[in-house]
Amino acid sequence: MSEKRMTPAQVADFCLALPGAQEDYKWGGIRVFSVAGSKMFAIQGLSGDSLAFKVADELFLGYCDRPGIQPAPYLARARWISMAQPYPLGRDELHDLLRRSHQLVVRRLPKRLQVGLLLD
Repeated sequence: MSEKRMTPAQVADFCLALPGAQEDYKWGGIRVFSVAGSKMFAIQGLSGDSLAFKVADELFLGYCDRPGIQPAPYLARARWISMAQPYPLGRDELHDLLRRSHQLVVRRLPKRLQVGLLLD
């Protein structure tokens, strides 16, 4: 039995449920999820056809070797991965990675802005 996959709407709902998350639309129809006003942690094509987010440095190459996942255009040097719909990861793994992406970005904020955003 394969693990349940997330729809683009479920991904967006999950991202927006993370502490302090906001959404914006940029670059001609890209849905951007960020914290602290402008610090992106995930981006999604407006029609949900693609998803990209930050991963920990030590996980980047391993995820890029997986089928259906590649370095994100323009963001790969910052250790972002990209995937097309249907997303090749199950719900639990995608939840974990999106949560981690959010936390990677939050931990780079000044300490005063981290209050209420950390999940640990």
